[in-house]
Amino acid sequence: MSSVLQPATSSEDLPDPSAPSTVGKYRPISSHLAIAPPVSVVIPAMNEAENLPYVFKTLPDWIHEVVLVDGNSTDNTVEVARELWPGVKVVGQRGRGKGDALITGFEACSGDIIVMVDADGSADGNEIVSYVSALVSGADFAKGSRFANGGGTDDMTFVRRLGNRVLCAVVNRKFGARYTDLCYGYNAFWRHCLDKIDLDCTGFEVETLMNIRVVKAGLKVQEIPSHEYLRIHGVSNLRAVRDGLRVLRVILKERSNRRALRHRGHHTRMLDTVPGEVS
Repeated sequence: MSSVLQPATSSEDLPDPSAPSTVGKYRPISSHLAIAPPVSVVIPAMNEAENLPYVFKTLPDWIHEVVLVDGNSTDNTVEVARELWPGVKVVGQRGRGKGDALITGFEACSGDIIVMVDADGSADGNEIVSYVSALVSGADFAKGSRFANGGGTDDMTFVRRLGNRVLCAVVNRKFGARYTDLCYGYNAFWRHCLDKIDLDCTGFEVETLMNIRVVKAGLKVQEIPSHEYLRIHGVSNLRAVRDGLRVLRVILKERSNRRALRHRGHHTRMLDTVPGEVS
């Protein structure tokens, strides 16, 4: 897994978006890249009206759609989103938790590429071009990393940084990954990945679950250096110890499931090699 982003094509090979044969097929997203697949951006939000202007200001204008998942906000989050992005698709969250919100948003997406962006202003939407470039260059899952070369964070305490490093090392060792960051919510992927990772958790640990299951599914992952900024307004719901334990439980559960599947597969192969009739 490389954290070095290579352009999908050279400027010489880039199709001319104004040419009759490419009009309606390709959208220029940088000076070196034009894409055909539509891109959906999912933003889970609850009472983030003050932060949304900063979030939407950085979103590229070539995005196909923005899906805002409203977690029963009591402020004017929905109204602000519709004013900032008139075509925004607003979906009401059915349950509770970030995982539930993301799953709800993914189901509402119509794009071939899905990008996850937090609503607190900590993510720079201008980085989306790097994620999309990685995907159209061959990756299945573009994983943001604050600790890859070129990344950074303004919003991690020593305890959270240490916990993330330890949990990341555990996942790398147990699942054969080579991640530099584990608990980060800025990611992008092809829609078909959802069929292979089958998300089924509701909390903040959803990002860890995704990172583990893309590895277990054998998908091609590329890390994208990303800078995490401070939340602009409001207070984060993250709790280092509580959420760290939830992440650890997910890791242990996925490891246990992997062992069970391996055991069943081995048992099946053993049965296949035993001569005679098996009832």
